[in-house]
Amino acid sequence: MWALRRVSLPLRKQGFSIGTSRARCANLELPITYIQDNPSFLESPQSVSDGYLPSKRLYYTTDVLSKFSVDRRSLSSQAGTKSSGEEDDLEDGFSELETPPTAEAIQVTNTNDENEDELISGPEVSDDEEDIEPSQNELELSETETDPNEKRSPRKRDVSALFKAILEFPGLSVHSALDKWVKEGNDLSRAEISLAMLNLRRRRMFGRALQLSEWLEAHKQIEFTERDYASRLDLISKIRGLQKAEKYVEMIPQSFRGEVIYRTLLANCVAANNLKKAEDIFNKMKDLEFPVTSFTCNQLLLLYKRLDKKKIADVLLFMEKENVKPTAFTYKLLIDTKGQYNDIAGMEQVYETMKTEGIEPDITVKAIMAKHYASGGLKEKAEVLLKEMEGGNLKENRWACRALLPLYAELGQVDEVGRVWKVCVSNPRVEECLAAIEAWGKLNKIEEAEAVFDKMLKTWNRLSSRQYAVLLKVYTNHKMLAKGKDLVKLMADSNCEIGPLIWDALVKLYVETGEVEKADSILRKAAEKNQKKPMFSSYMAIMDQYSRRGDIHNSEKIFYMMRQAGYTARLRQFQSLVQAYINAKAPAYGIWERMKSDNIFPNKALLGQLTQVDPFKKTAVSDLLD
Repeated sequence: MWALRRVSLPLRKQGFSIGTSRARCANLELPITYIQDNPSFLESPQSVSDGYLPSKRLYYTTDVLSKFSVDRRSLSSQAGTKSSGEEDDLEDGFSELETPPTAEAIQVTNTNDENEDELISGPEVSDDEEDIEPSQNELELSETETDPNEKRSPRKRDVSALFKAILEFPGLSVHSALDKWVKEGNDLSRAEISLAMLNLRRRRMFGRALQLSEWLEAHKQIEFTERDYASRLDLISKIRGLQKAEKYVEMIPQSFRGEVIYRTLLANCVAANNLKKAEDIFNKMKDLEFPVTSFTCNQLLLLYKRLDKKKIADVLLFMEKENVKPTAFTYKLLIDTKGQYNDIAGMEQVYETMKTEGIEPDITVKAIMAKHYASGGLKEKAEVLLKEMEGGNLKENRWACRALLPLYAELGQVDEVGRVWKVCVSNPRVEECLAAIEAWGKLNKIEEAEAVFDKMLKTWNRLSSRQYAVLLKVYTNHKMLAKGKDLVKLMADSNCEIGPLIWDALVKLYVETGEVEKADSILRKAAEKNQKKPMFSSYMAIMDQYSRRGDIHNSEKIFYMMRQAGYTARLRQFQSLVQAYINAKAPAYGIWERMKSDNIFPNKALLGQLTQVDPFKKTAVSDLLD
């Protein structure tokens, strides 16, 4: 453990700014496991048990670095803490080009916000699509964690008859579908319910899953357990937000408000990047005397990986003092963090420490490292890892294809992408298709990307908005506005839900083609006419453009719209807003007070910006006049 913490120490010396890493995800959506011996109708993704919570609290001092000391006995936000920002989405589960439903997903992160904000989309692929793999059209670090003893679920998964009945019922009323199901005398055992819930969650149909949970409790079809309540809590947080979730906790019978409930709430706070609420829940768990767990420590690591990387070393010190052993997920977080800042030597050192500690790096770790090698120009090292991932026989290691396609594209190797896709093309899986579309897009092979998408349309009866969004993103990156419009029309003709993910792609498409006002109009209409809120990155794409123009009025308008949509203030928003004042050559009166009221503490970059817009800044001329 000491070796691991020592490896991480350079992070504290690099003065990292607060930022949100890309997490398709960037929804903390943990895998849902169907427990055969004691099934609960809906396993909370955070309910995997591996211990308990810290017996000591962390304390954030008021010094500029906001370090916390394990000697103190409280964890609270103070002046020195970095911004929290309630990330959207995870109302949709950590993102919709999204964090995969299972930790098997192969992912590699970047420091963009866009994938942490995807909201709930409509139904995924058609119900005859049994081979739904963990998502990723773009490789990223899976910000999820599973029990190390948990076995991988088989690739071919059972589909519940109840689930099919819910999908086939006209309209979206799950309650009516269930009434009909019971009236016809069909099975409504806990096992059937559990499998139906699992199917709904895997397809990210969180709204329908919540309706099912509510109906079951209202009709007293099963006796609720703590995990059932935790499942409901998780769904409420994803659909209705953290505030509603906290109110629901108060409604849960006291005897069922155990660790699973609070760890579920904590994980959703982390998923939403809401630092203050996460701290409050952490303190609550301490008050309830839950012992420490690697899960809880990893939640802190995940949160600080996004918001304040300097604190990662402090969390590791805390883990060492509490004798909490790092998990594979801990190492993945550290490896990805090192790679994001091009600390290749540090990344490799963590990798070696991981192996020394007896944890065999899996394909996820290798994909993360290959991505960072490629980004750092270390082509040969990346190629070595990719060949290891192939395992000598790609047909036998077919599951690696969806990871390999984007990585070979990152290296610019057209022939290798073609070779890997050839293994898949005769009987492609959904995620392989998405990975191929992304890969061909990176290589500027638009026709090849379209051909893969056409194959998807012919193979599956119905595609989800997430799958349309992958091709739409390709069009966006290449500023192909006409093709983007045609694709959205195709979605509408196919009765595919056009939600936050598609709004985000459209907004960025218009922004990239210089039509910022049109993008603004799309976002405003989407926010006004729909229950789902647009993604954080949608607002920022427009705000950044207004900022570049020095358009203070519209920058402030977008800032206000974000607040109205339910996003708490984040450092990123203030950086863009202050830049608008800089470009307009105008002073920003009261900006310090606004940041203070939102508990935002500026990093070095923002301090430099604030100096430029200080209305009381002294200059040589002002000194003479004074």
